[in-house]
Amino acid sequence: MLEKAVAHLEAMAQANQMVFGMQADVSKAADVQMFADAAIRQLGRVDILVNNAGIAGPFGTIESVDWNEWIHAIEVNLLGSVLTCRALLPHFKNASRGKIIQLSGGGATSPMPMLSAYAVSKAAIIRFVETLAEETRAHHIDVNAISPGALNTRMLDQFIAAGPERIGADFHARSRRVKQEGGVPLARGADLAVFLGSEHSNGITGKLLSAIWDPWECLPDHLAELQATDIYTLRRILPKDRDMTWGGVE
Repeated sequence: MLEKAVAHLEAMAQANQMVFGMQADVSKAADVQMFADAAIRQLGRVDILVNNAGIAGPFGTIESVDWNEWIHAIEVNLLGSVLTCRALLPHFKNASRGKIIQLSGGGATSPMPMLSAYAVSKAAIIRFVETLAEETRAHHIDVNAISPGALNTRMLDQFIAAGPERIGADFHARSRRVKQEGGVPLARGADLAVFLGSEHSNGITGKLLSAIWDPWECLPDHLAELQATDIYTLRRILPKDRDMTWGGVE
């Protein structure tokens, strides 16, 4: 599969472009460091990191799922992203530039019963993105997350195959509907990733952006507002945010 992907990209590459691929397990620190070192060696420099690796994890209630599978989902979806950032951050900091783009998803913004490992990993990665953005702001490194929308991928096929008993009737029905309708075009999320990897997005950092709902093309026109507010971030909702008069003040 890797060889086919490399060949496909090579067929689209221009004369001054190079395609480089190698197998690595993002949940293993040694593999990640080996890949990062090889990429820098082969390409000369790395400007953009896109963390796209992810798995669905086990289906079912938290007390019934295989614990090792639950942990493995966290290792791939969350720790794998942290490891790749750790491996390339010295390179980015030395260059005083860099773009880190993290694929997230619906699990970051809403509960996902029967898919707890997936949901937990996606929510945790957003707080990591927000935190890393602050750590690296002085080094001119932008760190953002993408919510690409409901995609027609192999993971969607896994959700459907699991059945309503294992992932819940509502989520299973939504998954079947996405499959029937074709889902969000993969190119939409890819376009957002290209935008976040380009100089047009300089200064936009620590945000979770929806590829289909947010007007990300015009965000450079609102850079000062984005930098001064918590727009496109995950925050606790207080009673006053819902026009309630009771509750604490934060």
